[in-house]
Amino acid sequence: MEAKFFRFLKVVGFGYKARTESQGRQLFLKLGYSHEVEFAVPPAVRVFCFKPNVICCAGIDKERVHQFAGAVRSSKPPEIYNGKGILYLDEVARLKQGHHNRSFVPFRS
Repeated sequence: MEAKFFRFLKVVGFGYKARTESQGRQLFLKLGYSHEVEFAVPPAVRVFCFKPNVICCAGIDKERVHQFAGAVRSSKPPEIYNGKGILYLDEVARLKQGHHNRSFVPFRS
């Protein structure tokens, strides 16, 4: 199969990893849950893991490649405060600043 369309994903987070088995037919993700998340790859798509945190979805059908990459991303979308999760390689995670309570004094008498 000659791949013409690619979609790269990066897995961001401490202990988050990806691995493939069965020549790119199964994708396993460790995403901080008590179990591994498993994906069965569609026939028109192949998956490769270059590093434990970089996933490449490749195939001849653009719609199926992007649909599968979106399904993988939706299993752990990026968090808005920490930026952990699965992002597209060219995506920049927009982070919120967080809340600051400046008038807080722990022990007032």
